[in-house]
Amino acid sequence: MSEQINRQRRFFLGGAVASVAAAEMAFMNVAHAEAGPGAKPVPGSRAALPRLEPIRQIQAGELDVGYYETGPADGVPVLLLHGYPYDIHSYVDVAPLLAARGCRVIVPHLRGHGTTRFLDRDAPRSAQQAAVALDQIALLDALKIDRAVMVGYDWGARTGCILAALWPERCLGLLSVNGYIMTNLPANRHPLPAKAEHGWWYQYYFATERGREGLEANRRDIARILWTTNSPKWNYDDATFERTAASFDNPDYVDIVIHNYRWRLSLAEGLPQYAELEKRLAALPAISVPTITMDGDSDGVVPATDGKAYASKFTGPRSHRIVKAGHNVPQEAPQAFADAVLALAFAGR
Repeated sequence: MSEQINRQRRFFLGGAVASVAAAEMAFMNVAHAEAGPGAKPVPGSRAALPRLEPIRQIQAGELDVGYYETGPADGVPVLLLHGYPYDIHSYVDVAPLLAARGCRVIVPHLRGHGTTRFLDRDAPRSAQQAAVALDQIALLDALKIDRAVMVGYDWGARTGCILAALWPERCLGLLSVNGYIMTNLPANRHPLPAKAEHGWWYQYYFATERGREGLEANRRDIARILWTTNSPKWNYDDATFERTAASFDNPDYVDIVIHNYRWRLSLAEGLPQYAELEKRLAALPAISVPTITMDGDSDGVVPATDGKAYASKFTGPRSHRIVKAGHNVPQEAPQAFADAVLALAFAGR
């Protein structure tokens, strides 16, 4: 076992956890107290809701990445990856729970979101799956993190699966909402059942120039519709939505979202530097690292299953959980989500 992991274990067992927990709970309590017990947050008020801040910036690969970090510097590294149309605040309640248990928590804005920017203003705004995954390898390298627990839902789950499949030596474990998610371009050209296709309406909308213009003009309205249909039982308020929607003002947001969905449908080219990785991903490689797959029981995008359909893609230890949530599981069921991350972070320790 590496010295880094030994240090993480000593911290977890030591008294420093109490101070981390106290600091995080104080942060949460102060933020919630601003709104008053049971009060509805005031839209646009920074004091109304807890936020993941301050945001740090670091150059990693072709990006200047905006990310939030909390927890001890020598804690078990955990990388929390958000989806679309969401941002880092999907983990606003999960992050302090993990930090209080001794994890070093990293929550990056994916390319095209929040304060993450391209270093080269003329670089192609690719959002194919290999590019987004390599962003995370570059981030870990920049932060000098050898291995981390990879955690994600939606775009983040796909990225986590890719990292675990292609770079298992960088992964302590994987938590993937909706299971084994990887884009196979040839297979993706074939239609899904009609009900499933209906749920992907925005993917086909974005395939048109009308859809690009619509996303540019109505990015918040589109996101709000998706939040509601993706998580039909999630009773979020305006302030919660606006806290995340600010991340959509990134100047690359439209280009990144459009390229991601057009690329999936083979309507936009991938970049040649990712061709070899995409070829490997098209073979749907198995994942050998310890894994927990998870579904929300009211997910409006991917209905919950028992996880057996993709069980063969996991050759290491894996368990499957269904939690009371829609598509944005970490924000809707933070304690259950954090418990799963901790089970991976401290398995066998």
